[in-house]
Amino acid sequence: MTAATLLDDATALGDTLVALRRAIHAEPELGLMTPATRDKVRAALADLPIDWREGPSTTGLVGLLRGRGASQGLRRTVLLRGDMDALPMPEQTGLPYASKVPGAMHACGHDAHTAMLVGAARLLAGRADRLAGDVVLMFQPGEEGHHGARFMIDDGLIDGGTGVWPDAAFALHVMPNAPHGQVAGRAGALLASADQIDIVVTGAGGHASMPHDAADPVPVACEIVTAIQTMVTRQFNAHDPVVVTIAKITAGTTHNVIPDSANMKGTMRSLSPANREKLRHALTQLAQGIAAAHGLSASVTITPGFPVTLCNPPAVDFGARVTQDLFGPEVFHRLPAPIMGAEDFAYVLERCPGAMFFLGMAPEGDDWAQCCGIHSPRMMIDETVMPRGAALLTGLAMRFLDKGFT
Repeated sequence: MTAATLLDDATALGDTLVALRRAIHAEPELGLMTPATRDKVRAALADLPIDWREGPSTTGLVGLLRGRGASQGLRRTVLLRGDMDALPMPEQTGLPYASKVPGAMHACGHDAHTAMLVGAARLLAGRADRLAGDVVLMFQPGEEGHHGARFMIDDGLIDGGTGVWPDAAFALHVMPNAPHGQVAGRAGALLASADQIDIVVTGAGGHASMPHDAADPVPVACEIVTAIQTMVTRQFNAHDPVVVTIAKITAGTTHNVIPDSANMKGTMRSLSPANREKLRHALTQLAQGIAAAHGLSASVTITPGFPVTLCNPPAVDFGARVTQDLFGPEVFHRLPAPIMGAEDFAYVLERCPGAMFFLGMAPEGDDWAQCCGIHSPRMMIDETVMPRGAALLTGLAMRFLDKGFT
């Protein structure tokens, strides 16, 4: 099977993928429960010989496509993942298939991820007699901060309760502000861990004209915010970066009352497990120490989020070769540095070697750097790239099953 034939077959699915993506886009669902999206996937693949598994914690859907090709030596299994959930935000694209659900939008491209994985499933099913192993199709809700991958893992959906994990795992993530059709990746840390921060500074309220008779938490909170940035630059190596952002501060009720407390919310991100743990301790020590220095107290709550997304170096090299064979030598781009966003595909990559790759979705010929990025209410993608994504997922699966990472 030549690369040209695979691309031709993927291109022939273009209208089907676009129609599915638009149907999902118009009916976005949030969190761990995405039943309408799940049902669209099941309907789109109902005619294929796929064994389906579902679990109690989410509407996550795992399909097993068994290859019938001759395998030499160990029979391999590969996992392909597409996420299904949307973001809690309004859409401002003006598209005819824009979200019909107030306050919800597919602004991170998960609708395209799902459609491309459906396309890959169909391409792979048509080649089942040449698949030297099995393909696990992971349709996952709850990626946007809800730990959907972890719940699906805990429900035993990936290993079928056997404890035997796939030999490799791959995922794509669209980038609407990256060059048309470009595939990008890097070995090691691709994306950061992300933990939530809640800090409450507690003092004693009073009249705004007599702060000496109160214990004002507001300036202490402000001092903590400033000190956090100094902590980041002075306690952490710039070559193993961390990012701490306080995104919300709330305190008080009116102009002439010193409040009892000030509340802060934010996020902390790191690219290594060691710095992630160090940052938790350093942030707690800093906030409590500054508050104590002013005679106040501070409580720090850190809610663990996604771990670091670590891509296996042989898997990334393998992905680069598959990309270049399919699309040409200039298409694959090695990212010089990680991105400080986070992804719960990290939970899968903790269990088996693999990689996530970014797929550029800017319109061909446009200034891609000026396109709206993910999580923008005006985010749009060039749907003509989706067949390439389906072809790439198919190529990754077929070649890995045949030859491993070689």
